[in-house]
Amino acid sequence: MNKNRVFCLVGFLLIVTSCSSHHSSGNSYTFKAKGNPVPAFSADSAYQYVKKQVDFGPRTVNSRSHREDKAFLLQKLREYAGDDYVFAQNFQLKGYHDVTLNLSNIIAAFNPSASDRIMLCTHWDTRPYSDQDPDTSYRNKPIPGADDGGSGVGVLLELASLFKKNPPPIGVDLIFFDGEDYGKDDDLGKYFLGSRYWAKNQPVKGYRPRFGILLDMVGGVNAHFPEEGMSYQTAPDLVNEIWKVAHQMDYSKTFPENVTNGISDDHVVMNQYLPFPTIDIVNHTQVTKNKIEFPPYWHTHRDNMKIIDKHTLKKVGSLLNELIYDRL
Repeated sequence: MNKNRVFCLVGFLLIVTSCSSHHSSGNSYTFKAKGNPVPAFSADSAYQYVKKQVDFGPRTVNSRSHREDKAFLLQKLREYAGDDYVFAQNFQLKGYHDVTLNLSNIIAAFNPSASDRIMLCTHWDTRPYSDQDPDTSYRNKPIPGADDGGSGVGVLLELASLFKKNPPPIGVDLIFFDGEDYGKDDDLGKYFLGSRYWAKNQPVKGYRPRFGILLDMVGGVNAHFPEEGMSYQTAPDLVNEIWKVAHQMDYSKTFPENVTNGISDDHVVMNQYLPFPTIDIVNHTQVTKNKIEFPPYWHTHRDNMKIIDKHTLKKVGSLLNELIYDRL
């Protein structure tokens, strides 16, 4: 992208955010149905976007697949949002063994003139190690990342496609974070690289949407999205309202209203630095009082298209559509 396009996006959003009403995690939220038409979310299309991610290969930082996927994401988002409202936040950090990591957060703004905005985000990179794989021969190989990386991208790209055809009534910003899954198991400082960098170096100073929603592992078969503990601690009213809407849509089995222990994810980093709340929709299960489990393919080579379920993609995408077009 040339610099003029970047400045156009940033300058426009600076005007918008300067006149936005400020919201905090202490505010109450009520998402009552307004009777507005809600466009259908296509699980088939979202599935194909996930497959496209996997077809690139593991999108590990600095790999050819990573570079090819970046180009694809920018191309699709420019097609849906317009050239002036898509921005790649490129940055470099030091990785393990003093390797220079070339990273990019990708941002797209829809209905950019709206002062009332929300943020939807996910990560687009994949893990360089299958460190949870029962087969030790895979432990140093990257995961395919169909669910962990690919599914959130698939849902957001399908939403972007819908936004082009059906402009949302509020402003919606999509952010694809890089470097979320780079760190080794005992080194949280090397996780969440993109979200941490974005939170500390926001392209739009003073950016303050109503709230953010993070998607992580949102396409797996038999997925469950209970109320994640750190999200609930940060914005209980927001979590309660979103899960209430899910129950009204008959998604209660997929979105159980029980609060689990907290999970370290991009939202925790953002909530440390930013004045608006971000909550996490993430597939996990509380198995004992002190133990959370992720799906059995998590951080293994089995995180491939075989475990992607269109029904799960449909529920997550339809819930977000319902919020955007008829509840906010």
